[in-house]
Amino acid sequence: MGVVYTNRNRKKYIAIGGLVAIVVIVAVVLFFLLSGNNNESTLKNFYAQISEKKYEDMYNSLSSESQKSYDQQTFVERNQNIYEGIEASNFQIEVTDETDNELTYNVKMNTIAGEVTFENKTTIEDGKIVWDDSFIFPDLTQNDRVRVSEDEAIRGQILDRNGKMLAGQGEAYSVGLVRGKLNGENDYDQLAELLGLTKESIQKTMSASWIQDDSFVPLTTIPSTDTQLENQLLQIPGVQLNTVEVRTYPYGEVTSHLTGYMQQVTAEDLEKHQGEGYTETSMIGRSGIEAAYEKQLKGTNGATISIVDENGSTKSTVATQEKQDGQDITLTIDIDLQRDLYNAFDEDQSASVAMNPTNGEVLALVSTPSFDSNDFIYGFSTEEWDDLNNDEDQPLTNRFRATWVPGSTMKAITAAIGLETDSLDASKDFGAEMKWQKDSSWGDYFVTTLHAPNPNNLRNALIYSDNVYFAKAALEIGKDNLEKGYKSLMIGEDIPFELALTKSQYTSDSFDDEILIADSGYGQGQILMNPVQMTSIYSSFMNDGKMMTPHVVKSTETSVWAEPFSKETTDEIKSDLIQVVEDNNGTAHALNNSQYQLAAKTGTGEIKDSQDDTTGTELGWLSVASTDSSKPIVITTMVEDVKGRGGSNYVVNGVKQPLMSYLQK
Repeated sequence: MGVVYTNRNRKKYIAIGGLVAIVVIVAVVLFFLLSGNNNESTLKNFYAQISEKKYEDMYNSLSSESQKSYDQQTFVERNQNIYEGIEASNFQIEVTDETDNELTYNVKMNTIAGEVTFENKTTIEDGKIVWDDSFIFPDLTQNDRVRVSEDEAIRGQILDRNGKMLAGQGEAYSVGLVRGKLNGENDYDQLAELLGLTKESIQKTMSASWIQDDSFVPLTTIPSTDTQLENQLLQIPGVQLNTVEVRTYPYGEVTSHLTGYMQQVTAEDLEKHQGEGYTETSMIGRSGIEAAYEKQLKGTNGATISIVDENGSTKSTVATQEKQDGQDITLTIDIDLQRDLYNAFDEDQSASVAMNPTNGEVLALVSTPSFDSNDFIYGFSTEEWDDLNNDEDQPLTNRFRATWVPGSTMKAITAAIGLETDSLDASKDFGAEMKWQKDSSWGDYFVTTLHAPNPNNLRNALIYSDNVYFAKAALEIGKDNLEKGYKSLMIGEDIPFELALTKSQYTSDSFDDEILIADSGYGQGQILMNPVQMTSIYSSFMNDGKMMTPHVVKSTETSVWAEPFSKETTDEIKSDLIQVVEDNNGTAHALNNSQYQLAAKTGTGEIKDSQDDTTGTELGWLSVASTDSSKPIVITTMVEDVKGRGGSNYVVNGVKQPLMSYLQK
């Protein structure tokens, strides 16, 4: 019996047949789409392996025919040398066409010579790359080489305000040996002694497999100015001196804490500054201006990537980047003043800051004792490095960055806060007392002073530097007004400056103790001051109450850091500080002269375990300013361990010559 089809069944089978056809069509489309995606994914994965430097994995991604043409070692070495030689990174691949498993695509990557882009083609067979040298660059063949030519940027100079070089290009000698000209073991002994190296290290260097008898083998670098060492070295057969360019610091120790120094990069530096043009042999700024302005000073090396044939002739240029020499950094420093202040205290542990009070320009920034930045260029022997680090005077310590007990230089600040908050009457006589305590609740603690003037008003208290007066004044001003004043002076805030400075500080909690409030009035409380900030505060006395933002890099822009005092307040303080110099009893009277009117305050910061401790040390301070508006300057100097050496008078006598020389220049 045959099957009878009704009209309804026929429609059903037609519908099923149509569904099957759609499924087949979709499957075919998906096959081709997925095939295309797989090819593109294969290509991009291959470039990802380049980025990750997985050269063996790259070789395993090649088609069998490609592997017959290139053995693994040859392939790995060639790709590694080229991609790492051009410093390839950040690959971006865009497939623009695919026909019969042949992909047309655009490549974009970063290189040592800048961004490189090109169009290329490759074929994918069974998920494998059909590879030849044109995959790297379309013009590259198996017999060609990729050449990288670098043009090193010249590092920018560091200059003083008058264009005198503080750091820049200089010449030195690369000391090396020509092995074939050596006489014998004695030459190694003599050379090691002259260069501060070990005989064993020289012999190890000279035993490298690449060295021929006529090869020049560099050992170290020495200053070209050391003619005695130069002559001694040239007496040794086989020694050769080649002139090389190096970073040089003409003023040595005078500016080293300011300019900083450079050192060869470390592995950590290379990782941190990846892609910024540093190599294993690069130098990098490690401290001071060299570090703070590394990016601007460094510049950008130029480079050219080219393809050359087996005869060394250039076939094509892949990319070229012109070098950009580093920027010169001009400082506000006056090198003559810098040198004079350094020489005045080079045997001491000190910090000196000179500033133009009208615009915040730092004219000198000195820390003694110091080191020589040039030594970091030429290198240290182990013994020299140990000596530098273990020196009890700590020449590597930057003292203008630190904070110190301010002593009596705080007295003018205490007075200004009192006047500004209307909590201190400048004419009030507090009564002359050599030894004082508020009441018996202070136990056996007394404030003492060396001089108790009569009348005991503000001006005389500043002239004679009376501790008792300012202890009483601090209590009269009160905790709240003192804290308000300290905050207005930005004490406890970060100091806006190109170089990192330790911020000044006071301990607010200590103000619950009346003794500490009293001690703070004359700079012996829980207060530590940075010399740069102290100079800024004293600058406000010469600038109608405005503290200008301190800066050491020259700029046409200036700004006000704070306005803690009115002109009325600063006029009073300035007038009193002038008398500290001009009055015969003034603690800074040694600065008095017939040419220039000066205003100053001395200070002695005591560092001891208790009031009765006689074994502690003393810091000597001086802040001095010229009142001549045509020659505005404030200098603050702090010297450690002045006990038994004249105290703050030692500092006064040291600053006098540098200040007068600057004013007379």
